[in-house]
Amino acid sequence: MPTKDTFEDGLVRCGWLNSDPLYIHYHDTEWGVQVTGDNEMFERVALEGFQAGLSWFTILKRREGFREAFHGFQIAKVSEMTEADVERLMLNDGIIKNRAKILATIKNAKLAMDIPGGISSLLWRFAPCHSPDTDAGEPFSWRVTTPESDAMSRELKKLGFSFVGSTTMHALMQATGMLNDHAPDCFRKAQLEN
Repeated sequence: MPTKDTFEDGLVRCGWLNSDPLYIHYHDTEWGVQVTGDNEMFERVALEGFQAGLSWFTILKRREGFREAFHGFQIAKVSEMTEADVERLMLNDGIIKNRAKILATIKNAKLAMDIPGGISSLLWRFAPCHSPDTDAGEPFSWRVTTPESDAMSRELKKLGFSFVGSTTMHALMQATGMLNDHAPDCFRKAQLEN
């Protein structure tokens, strides 16, 4: 995967990006920006779980549908969803209709309700002290896991969460600003470091 790309506006961005305006806006305004708050972090966990096996762009195009379907990812409301809600969501074209992922989102909400201090605090405990560095002399490349994402995944699985593998949790760390993983030449890298 290329690590950088120059776009029509002359800006250099990360090479994983396509030219869709929605994706560019997400990259330029959200990806890598620090996110806190229990409902906000629960949304990211849920959406990253839905992404498993798919592209983030597939999820991003349906994000508003997911927000509507899952009560704005308010943990307390999602935790009260029933089998009837699951059946209703299986007919919802605005989301990814995957029964296992829908059930996991509801179960994960119930588990999140019981985390002392909240899910945001728990997840941020695993934030790396710095962005992963490339070995000296090696070109930049994105990692798919780190020791921190391994640890986060283990902790969530120990609590009973589903769809929280290390690769998924590393994507969460990148998206929520736990590390600045923009390509070195991407214009957002320097902006987020200041």
